[in-house]
Amino acid sequence: MVIHEGEARAHWIDRDTVAWQVDPSYRHSLAFGTEVVHLTPGTLSDEQRRRWPHLASYTALKLDPHDVSLLRAALRERVVAEQRDASGALLAATGVQIPGVLDDLYAAAARVRLGPAGRLFPELSLWAPTARKVELALYGGEWWPRRGGGRTLHPMRRDDESGVWSLRGLPTWWGREYTFLVTHHSGTNEVTDPYGVAVTPDGGRSRLVNLDSPALKPPGWDRLAKPPAVPLHRASIYELHVRDFSASDASVAAGLRGTYAAFGADSAGMRELRALAGDGLTHVHLLPVFDFATVPERAADRTEPDCDFAALPPDSDRQQECVARTAATDSFNWGYDPLHYTVPEGSYATDPDRRIREFRGMVAALNRAGLRVVMDVVYNHTHSTAVLDPIVPGYYHRLLEDGTVADSTCCPNTAPEHTMMGRLVVDSVVTWARQYKIDGFRFDLMGHHPKANLLAVRRALDELTPAEDGVDGRSIILYGEGWNFGEVADGARFEQATQANLAGTGIGTFTDRLRDAVRGGSPFDADPRVQGFGSGLAGAPNGSPANGTAEQQRLRLADYADLVRIGLTGSLRDYTLPSGRKGSEISYNGSPAGYTDEPGEAVAYVDAHDNETLFDVLAYKLPQWTPMSDRVRMQVLSLATVLLGQGPAFVHAGSERLRSKSLDRNSYDSGDWFNRLLWDCGSGNGFGGGLPPRAENEDRWPYARPLLADPALRPGCAEIEACRARFGELLRIRASSPAFALGSADEVRRRLSFPASDEGVITMQVDTSGLDPRWSSVTVVLNATPSTRAQVVESLAGQEISLHPVQAASGDPVVRESAFDRVTGTLTVPGRTVAVFVGALR
Repeated sequence: MVIHEGEARAHWIDRDTVAWQVDPSYRHSLAFGTEVVHLTPGTLSDEQRRRWPHLASYTALKLDPHDVSLLRAALRERVVAEQRDASGALLAATGVQIPGVLDDLYAAAARVRLGPAGRLFPELSLWAPTARKVELALYGGEWWPRRGGGRTLHPMRRDDESGVWSLRGLPTWWGREYTFLVTHHSGTNEVTDPYGVAVTPDGGRSRLVNLDSPALKPPGWDRLAKPPAVPLHRASIYELHVRDFSASDASVAAGLRGTYAAFGADSAGMRELRALAGDGLTHVHLLPVFDFATVPERAADRTEPDCDFAALPPDSDRQQECVARTAATDSFNWGYDPLHYTVPEGSYATDPDRRIREFRGMVAALNRAGLRVVMDVVYNHTHSTAVLDPIVPGYYHRLLEDGTVADSTCCPNTAPEHTMMGRLVVDSVVTWARQYKIDGFRFDLMGHHPKANLLAVRRALDELTPAEDGVDGRSIILYGEGWNFGEVADGARFEQATQANLAGTGIGTFTDRLRDAVRGGSPFDADPRVQGFGSGLAGAPNGSPANGTAEQQRLRLADYADLVRIGLTGSLRDYTLPSGRKGSEISYNGSPAGYTDEPGEAVAYVDAHDNETLFDVLAYKLPQWTPMSDRVRMQVLSLATVLLGQGPAFVHAGSERLRSKSLDRNSYDSGDWFNRLLWDCGSGNGFGGGLPPRAENEDRWPYARPLLADPALRPGCAEIEACRARFGELLRIRASSPAFALGSADEVRRRLSFPASDEGVITMQVDTSGLDPRWSSVTVVLNATPSTRAQVVESLAGQEISLHPVQAASGDPVVRESAFDRVTGTLTVPGRTVAVFVGALR
């Protein structure tokens, strides 16, 4: 009987039970080394079915009570499940999945400190319960050259209760490189430390450092004063890629472009971030800045494109060809390919060996600019299985029923439902919070995590105090992608950290409901011209058959308007709209549109690093002849649905400046050219930079080509600066009144209403009496139609209502035309305009 490599169809879920899809009438056993343990048919308990729902229909095979030491010894061998007939003939054999029994037998490991520690004498610990031997390989030393040289091996001591191997070293070990030699029944693997906090360039070895060392801290780090804490429901978040921030900023010295250190420069980018903070922006969200695998960390090892991009035609395919030639070795990647979870990325440092100090310097610079810092974390998968799997084979990554590694996230999926992977997530987040003073965490593909794991992260952060840890953990915000898909979908393996499941936790999830209603269609439409509330469905049809008949468009516009209204409440599931329907009763692709318990649990956005930028979406969806001035107005109106609603507002960096990626819908590896973030409006906004990369966009090239070739779709300084000015006004309006941060579902239900209804227009009113020291009410009118519209709000008749002071002083003459008729309570707003009115206190 041949067992295919990697096949493991039996699941040893605890010390007493193996689950296997077999006929229980045959004889079954576990074989390891020279030992055989016989199994007898049984049943899975209710608790076992709850913990392992995807195995609920499997046959339960029970182990006779055995000495725990025997079982632990068995797990250091290759374990095979066998099925035999009454004569003893082997009928079937398979490998065995062991995460469940490891969590049972080594539960004590969850309480043991792991990774490097100590002050004078370094201490190292590694959880490797299935290993036969673990040695520390220590490189270099005073008698070895800094690069290269030999190594010394130091045996580590095993604790049988926890499965942790540990070693205490000498003070001379600090600063030296190290790895672990982990010996299993199948051989010896040399691995880096999954709990390590420093690595050599490109992550080949760990480096033993003490993060409290003064040499790793920029000046003033221990006395760093942070901007005031902001609860999640009040946060306005700016999503930024470290390299994008300065790669195209001519005011940054060449050696600093694309680095952490650029945030410490007095550059155009930093001046813009300070200005945004002054307008009311609260957080900068950094795309992955942990150690990732796909950019060579030494500049000398990178190869950049050598084309004259600007000289090529705006609809050419030559730009993307040039980018593709060096994509694997250039300086750009989004970084969603983790290598070491708790180490800063080295390619963003001026020297990879300075990454820790320079990362901290970046955080300090952003804090001094008035901005708190969110870190994008990717614990749901790894770049490969090379770091974690060799330590405890078959444990850290989620296995499918046959033993293959799940990869529904794009890469090898981790398994945070397993105790020690879940603990690695918690410990890593706490390290970033304590040692790097990170103010928030955005979890990539959070729905692939158990809800329990995210709640454990929340509890661990809440325990951090300024007195003990230097940070206030309760002020740290958490949010992420609560998407529901893959092998874990619909609770197949555990209760997931998805949108609906996180209601009531205070942890935010991105709401695709508002995004799709404003943009139109979905990011995955074959025809990108499907229109939405903010992209012309209200009175500016683009002629695409994908939009349906006029009647279908009218009905879809009404549905989108309700999705926007629910989005403005913070996606509350129990908020009742004027139609009488609750948020939970409004459908979004068959799911409830409203899904939160509190307004801070839905992160509103209309664009992000994924999919096309908002400008590019509008380029596809608005009629091509739409004047640039009107495109700016629709950009601002779309952003207003995010900034003037309840709950956290999330904006992709550059959307306030009409940022384009030349219609690239997945620019993760598209180089600096397609990802340009241009602070100088004289350089344009990035539109017309050539056809976007073939691999992700070729099916849309027929739609993209005529748009990119149209010079009328490339904005000038007047349009870019107008959009930035209107965006700043929206931020200032958001910050000017508690109307946009009511904070609780009860307050939203009591104070927020939609008093008028008109096709293509949304009117939202917030009663601020007793809440706002200046105004009795705030009324927002979003007119997405091309023409002036009047909204009658009877409750305002006889009141002193005026345009918000920010808009009354706006540089936009159109919004200043917005008017109020006191006699009838009528608000009149020009086309493609968002207007905010305030009521004087009586």
